[in-house]
Amino acid sequence: MYKKTDILVIGMGNLLMQDEGVGVRAVEELESQYIIPDHIQVMDGGTTGTELLEPMRGVKHLIVTDAINTGAPFGTLIRITDDEVPAFFQTKLSNHQLGLSDLLALLTLSDDSPEHVTILGMVPHHLENKLGLSDEANEGLPEMVNMLLKELEDIGVVLEKRETPLPCYWAEQAKLEATKACA
Repeated sequence: MYKKTDILVIGMGNLLMQDEGVGVRAVEELESQYIIPDHIQVMDGGTTGTELLEPMRGVKHLIVTDAINTGAPFGTLIRITDDEVPAFFQTKLSNHQLGLSDLLALLTLSDDSPEHVTILGMVPHHLENKLGLSDEANEGLPEMVNMLLKELEDIGVVLEKRETPLPCYWAEQAKLEATKACA
């Protein structure tokens, strides 16, 4: 049986930079649509850095969602795991990569690194100063959530779908901004 610290899912991204916020939006959608068991911790990591050190310490499975610039076509979904992760950090693919790579290095030095690390990402379409994902990223968001579900299933966790989805705060804020209702 898993204990509370065995599975940590972190959505990273800057929600004020359009598709750069896709990682945060993916975990928001996951929580909105599915019942998350107590042994899984889901976090909005935003653009934080060292604040994530403690939650990441000693977890068995760390799953990070983020916007990832690989040079692949916009909207491409990327999965990087375990041994691939150090190679991923040799070229800067994400705005949060430096912070995440530093945290993983610190955890390795203190012998507290996660047993398994998976990074799920989407190549962003637009990175403008605008709240809310582009239409193209919104279209790809369900598949990114499906990647999260598959990742969890692969480690033995099947999430139960909610009868009624919870509101998504950031999606709602983007709608308000688009209609100028929050001005």
